[in-house]
Amino acid sequence: MKTKLFLIAIFIFSTLLTAEVLKKEIRVEGNCGSCKKRIEKAAKVDGVKKASWDKKTKILTVTFDNAKISTDSLQKIVAEVGHDTPLYKAKDEVYSELPGCCLYREVESH
Repeated sequence: MKTKLFLIAIFIFSTLLTAEVLKKEIRVEGNCGSCKKRIEKAAKVDGVKKASWDKKTKILTVTFDNAKISTDSLQKIVAEVGHDTPLYKAKDEVYSELPGCCLYREVESH
């Protein structure tokens, strides 16, 4: 029984040592308050303590537990709701469904 408790204590302790709360800034494309709500909502997944997107700077500041989620995963999640990041471009079909005020990509002229 003592050995079992000792092993559980070691496991918990090693998990706590490897977990680290990080604060990162990620560029996320968007335009308006609707974008802000969508981006922050998407980013608030398990492991994220705080997510705040600034409309002027287009920076998402995220405080998260790196043992539960990575910046790569966060960028992918945000792109899935229609907002480009440095690592992932939102799918065109998702982007095109955003409200008009949220369309941030330049329109090519032919």
